[in-house]
Amino acid sequence: MSRPAHPGDLLAWWIRSRGGPACIGIDPVFDRLPAEVRGADPVQSIESWCLQLLDSVEPFAAAVKFQSACFERWGSKGVAALERCLAAARGRFLVILDWKRGDIGVSSEHYAAAAAGPLKCDFVTASPYLGADGFDPFLKLGLGVFGLVRTSNASGDVIQSPRLADGRSVAEMVGAFTAKCGEAHRGQGGWSALGAVVGATKASDAAALRAQLPHTPFLVPGFGAQGGGLDDVLACFDARGEGALITASRSVIYAHETGKGAWRDAVAEAAHALRDQLAEAVAGKVTA
Repeated sequence: MSRPAHPGDLLAWWIRSRGGPACIGIDPVFDRLPAEVRGADPVQSIESWCLQLLDSVEPFAAAVKFQSACFERWGSKGVAALERCLAAARGRFLVILDWKRGDIGVSSEHYAAAAAGPLKCDFVTASPYLGADGFDPFLKLGLGVFGLVRTSNASGDVIQSPRLADGRSVAEMVGAFTAKCGEAHRGQGGWSALGAVVGATKASDAAALRAQLPHTPFLVPGFGAQGGGLDDVLACFDARGEGALITASRSVIYAHETGKGAWRDAVAEAAHALRDQLAEAVAGKVTA
């Protein structure tokens, strides 16, 4: 099967191609880079590390998710490095730009133009708080969007957990809204171009959301270093074992901190283990 253009179909295609739903979160922190790539110029060091990291995880990762904040903190040089790293990942992975934008009108259109143009990713993350205005410009340009629905951070409970008059949580209401907005953007495989961010640390909420959002792909952060385990993330998949990308960041990209061998070998080993661990667990869910 040739590589599809629709974001939802493309997500499923990459997962099949790489043999599992592993997404590597690329969150570069200069002080944590391996000593051999940590030079005098932080931005050059980060870019060199990112390019080598992509090579190391390519056989195992369906997707990579670039945390824009880690580049933006360095100003224009950092943004330029992000653009080059995105270009290096393009066509080798499903490429997600994690910048959590959410705006209206022409501002949202400008963000979408940047994501579809010079940054050119496959998916972005965005806040649904301003309604469909925050999603539509991206979708109109053929991009996928993961809307923030149930995040992995503990303080998000204050806003996302309260119950509405109809008994739903705020997160369930936002999820239902996201699914409704995404119905007109489903691909041939049934998955929408408008997905949802659902944290790995919120397993019971994830199960409820998956039942309510059968055509919405999930981007699942919080696996590994943040505390999410296999049992937690399995709730994000449908009965066929489809529909979720599981993101691990620190546990893979800083695997060299264990002190065992060359840093690229440590990263590749961690990515390989992540892919196989997830694939085995999902297969077990399907056959159970």
